Amino acid sequence: MKQITFSFLFLLLITSLHSIGCEKGIVIDGDEIEVQFDNKLFSRVVSKIDGDDIILGEYGASEYLTSGDNILSEFPYKSQNTSMVDDQIGKGTLYTITGESDQLRKTINAVVYDDFPKMVIYSVTYDNIGNGNIQIDSWTNNDYKIASDPNQEEKEFWSFQSGSYSRRPDWILPVSAGFKQENYMGMNATDYGGGTPVSDVWRKDVGLAVGHVEMVPKLVSLPVEMEDSTGAHTKVVYKVDRELKSGESLTTFQTFVAVHKGDYFDALDNFSKLMVKKGMKFEKPPETAYEPVWCAWGYGRNFTVDQVVDALPEVKKLGFKWAVLDDGWQTAEGDWHLNKEKFPNGDQDMKKLVDKIHSYGLKAKLWWAPMSCDPGTDLIEQHPEYLLLNKDGSMQKISWWNAFYLCPAYPPVQEFTKNQVKTFMETWGFDGLKIDGQHLNAAPPCYNPAHHHERPEESVEKVPEYFKVIYETALSINPDAVVEICPCGDACSFYNMSVMNQPVSSDPRSSWQIRTKGKTFKALMGPSTAYYGDHVELSDGGDDFASTVGIGGVVGTKFKWPAVPEPVREGRRPRRSSNLTPEKEGIWAKWVNIYEDNMLSKGQYLGRLYDIGFDRPEAHAVKKGDSMYYAFFADQYDGAIELRGLENKSYKVRDYVNDKDYGSISGPTHQMNVQFTKSLLLEAVPE
Repeated sequence: MKQITFSFLFLLLITSLHSIGCEKGIVIDGDEIEVQFDNKLFSRVVSKIDGDDIILGEYGASEYLTSGDNILSEFPYKSQNTSMVDDQIGKGTLYTITGESDQLRKTINAVVYDDFPKMVIYSVTYDNIGNGNIQIDSWTNNDYKIASDPNQEEKEFWSFQSGSYSRRPDWILPVSAGFKQENYMGMNATDYGGGTPVSDVWRKDVGLAVGHVEMVPKLVSLPVEMEDSTGAHTKVVYKVDRELKSGESLTTFQTFVAVHKGDYFDALDNFSKLMVKKGMKFEKPPETAYEPVWCAWGYGRNFTVDQVVDALPEVKKLGFKWAVLDDGWQTAEGDWHLNKEKFPNGDQDMKKLVDKIHSYGLKAKLWWAPMSCDPGTDLIEQHPEYLLLNKDGSMQKISWWNAFYLCPAYPPVQEFTKNQVKTFMETWGFDGLKIDGQHLNAAPPCYNPAHHHERPEESVEKVPEYFKVIYETALSINPDAVVEICPCGDACSFYNMSVMNQPVSSDPRSSWQIRTKGKTFKALMGPSTAYYGDHVELSDGGDDFASTVGIGGVVGTKFKWPAVPEPVREGRRPRRSSNLTPEKEGIWAKWVNIYEDNMLSKGQYLGRLYDIGFDRPEAHAVKKGDSMYYAFFADQYDGAIELRGLENKSYKVRDYVNDKDYGSISGPTHQMNVQFTKSLLLEAVPE
């Protein structure tokens, strides 16, 4: 009896200690982030930034599988080990945590790197330890709920979401009860897909980001959902559709969770820096990428060569340095033969036009929509094997041109594309490329048997490789070539960013999109990236240069000069006129001068200083030399603003657009009362 009692008490003690260990001891412990697990391996995230422990939400199933209607999420804790790692990312601590159900063993391998103390990098392996096979439909990593701030009356979050949709939504948007967006990184319409594999949700005091850190695009979803006012969810989901046989293993992609204060800029910046450590490269843009751009798209596809040539004196007079020949020079997408009505003498006429552009001291950029091919073209007739085919054998449509996808992973397509670049830049003499079309952001899986793909997803994963061929060919011909990729409203693919040197706001629908896309590119590609704000005619009012200049963007326009009638669009409202009136001419000249006098695009965009969601008025800051530049935006504003990021010394403050003196101030921060409509751009120069 005594022996039984002792054994029972010993077992009770061990069980109690195990329970305590599970609740408090199963921890991934970084300097600024902590992930705590319970005895089912449910987890929650704690932010420890600046020594403030903020529990972001309650315990929940964070890494799990789905099988039919079942969610396989409970894995009773078995063991935890820690070890040191030292790899291409750097030094860090590896946490290995295991749990087992009757059928599956779950092993979490999570690393906190010394250089990335706000992030935890995950890889999860599931071993089938049962006797039967298990159908796996999907896996989910880093499923967390960030609770609403109990100290704030408004239960609202802001978010960064990078799903690409035909409606071309904002990348930065508020989240409130009832919101849901899937953010699938594959095709969300016939020719809209791809993005940056990160979702971020933040409240005023803390934020949470999740994503994956694979080196090629993956067909994951990064949904953001707020069912009610208690909080918002985000996670990483991948559809598997695989039978996991007894004894087999399934391992997820490398995913991550990160915490931050302020808005999403910090999380994206750290994500990008980690990807650079893994091998992603962002080259320094050439000086030419920062020069102001004029584009002939104002004339549309039906432009004449005379219209382009006649505008060049005005382009030069206003200070623009690039002239872009846009869509309409070609016979068809895919063939890329010169339109004989516009270029009757073929190559000779195109070279003549490029020489004319150069004669005004301008550089010439050519519009192009690679990876596309129109039906009925010579290319399809001669090389039908170039086409990307869907699983049912159909061709994937590109809606804007009524074209089809070429397979970016097929080597002959890459070689064909490389030769086109040589024609444009060696034969015709163009200095840069405007690569355009929403289809550029991603491609669907390819099932063309002629390509002998190991996996259909090769076409998805090799889109960046396809653009690398273009980029490297262009720069081998002209080291100062500008390669712009404009995916027409998509949430630009992070994987394409390293194979271009001029990102663009890409057909923005508002000045808000111009500014938020600029902030995003500066986070992902570097604070001095040559971000092009696109044609100013697409901004609010058609003349909002401030939104590009103020955030450190490159200015551009598609004005027509001399004025021509606007085309009639049957059944659609007329476009805003892009004719350059005498009034506009003065405004355009003023802003190009302001841009070139300050060249904030070459400065350091300081994206952590202001929270784009919660700071009002909306604010941006750029450091150039010893001076600070600020841009504030609101429809109407009358109140205090705060100048942040100053050094502890005196500055002279001036509205550099209207040449208004605001006197002397002292750093490191300064509050001042202002009144403005639409925008206020200030410079603070050390005295």
